[in-house]
Amino acid sequence: MPSSFFALFDDIATILDDVATMTKVATKKTAGVLGDDLALNAQQVTGTRADRELPVVWAVAKGSLVNKAILVPAALAIAALEAWLHARGWRVPLILPLLMVGGAYLCYEGAEKLVHRLLHPGAAAARQAELARALADPATDLRAFERDKIRGAVRTDFILSAEIIVIALGTVAAQPFPTQLAVLVAIGLVMTAGVYGLVAVIVKLDDAGLHLRARGGLRAWLGRALLALAPRLMRLLSVAGTLAMFLVGGGILVHGVPALHHLAQALHAHPPGWLWESLFNAGIGLLAGLLLVAAVLAWQRRRGATPNAH
Repeated sequence: MPSSFFALFDDIATILDDVATMTKVATKKTAGVLGDDLALNAQQVTGTRADRELPVVWAVAKGSLVNKAILVPAALAIAALEAWLHARGWRVPLILPLLMVGGAYLCYEGAEKLVHRLLHPGAAAARQAELARALADPATDLRAFERDKIRGAVRTDFILSAEIIVIALGTVAAQPFPTQLAVLVAIGLVMTAGVYGLVAVIVKLDDAGLHLRARGGLRAWLGRALLALAPRLMRLLSVAGTLAMFLVGGGILVHGVPALHHLAQALHAHPPGWLWESLFNAGIGLLAGLLLVAAVLAWQRRRGATPNAH
């Protein structure tokens, strides 16, 4: 009995070690989505009353957990179906196409942000001004406004969570089911806690700055620094998130296309290999994103022009 117990304990320790290792690898691959996730969710919460910011963040975080409770079993079912098909000699890839779609979507989203910023440079300021006018209007239903904010943030989170889960699934697809389950659950919990914990800190930076500024002395200086830091941090997260979209999305596309993957490996052989490979991935991501944006715009124009043709 003692030997059986220690053998079982050793097996459990081995599994936990595998889970920790795979979670670390998966976290590195999904961390690229984190900057954009932070920026998007912090922007979604912006505009609510100061005393309602944290309750809104908590409501969105609970919605994010529900999203992952749906996505993790769905991802595992897809992995199990692929394994079942492979065991019967049907080499039907299911995870790789999902990864490619997720990577393409990341590239499209990043390129769409760049194009929108270039074509409509004043749109963000106009939206902020419109939001301020709506909040100042006594006729505005603040409860309905808050509910809309939460629903919008949860919908955005669903897309980003799907990207994170699919990327993580691609990392652990070859692992046993218990490891896959443990890694996906760990990634879901870590990302949710990390993203919404940081969102809560970011949206309260200005309140902390105002509180410290009123204290005088060194605390007043720190308060002014926080007030200056908050908008810059939001811009930095937005830029970093967009860059991460091209790096991660482009990396997924490069990995899924053998010719591009071989070229990336050849670039990696020249020091510093990581830099050339990263630039190549980002370039492919940017190119793919711009092509997708052009295709979507052309489709929208054609669809808009169709009624006039009859």
